[in-house]
Amino acid sequence: MLQRMTAAPIHLRDERFMLDPAGAAFWPARRILIAADLQFERPIPGAPRPPAPHDNKATLERLNRLVRLYRPAKVIILGGNLPDRDATSLLAKDERARIEVMAREASFIWVSDKPEATAGLPGVCVSLYREGAFTFRHAAGPQLGPREFEISGYFQPKASIDARAKRVSRPCFVTGANRLMLPAFGTHGGGLDVRDHTISRFFPRGLRVFLLGQDQLFSFALEQLGRMAEVA
Repeated sequence: MLQRMTAAPIHLRDERFMLDPAGAAFWPARRILIAADLQFERPIPGAPRPPAPHDNKATLERLNRLVRLYRPAKVIILGGNLPDRDATSLLAKDERARIEVMAREASFIWVSDKPEATAGLPGVCVSLYREGAFTFRHAAGPQLGPREFEISGYFQPKASIDARAKRVSRPCFVTGANRLMLPAFGTHGGGLDVRDHTISRFFPRGLRVFLLGQDQLFSFALEQLGRMAEVA
């Protein structure tokens, strides 16, 4: 049975995290906000700007709303943000300014396999970040230590269910015994179905999906995919 909820509390390694319907996670005990794959896009000269919410400004506004809501001490951004090395030319001046304003409220940590891509942005860029029992990576690693719990992005998971006589596909969180995979926070990611072996192989003991709705999440186990459900 699908469970209707707003921000969904889950417990990972005895720590409580909140999964927000906007597609980010919050760790209250450490005051850490986590988002993945902002997917900034370069404007094409002479071309019209994409309509909201399909642009950088809309992505940053959503992130800013979460910073105001949760008041984090740190913001961890996992990979998949900038398609080239020149972040300062990719973002408009006011877009960079929006990030700088948020960075005055919280320390920004960019977890990326392309550290040069965050040049000119506030905060630090690392290929891997650890906090407590948790390891933050751009993309899921093939093997984990016996007590390691990994939080990652990159694959931009999505799930599809039958709802109101039609097929609905939406981004989702995926969690299992020792991993949490975040959906793309930006609006340009294509996404990969959670049943695809590329994702499911990281969850050999089974996975649970938290599907993003308008203002809430819908939680179900992998075997429930495909069943009829009423999704708002």
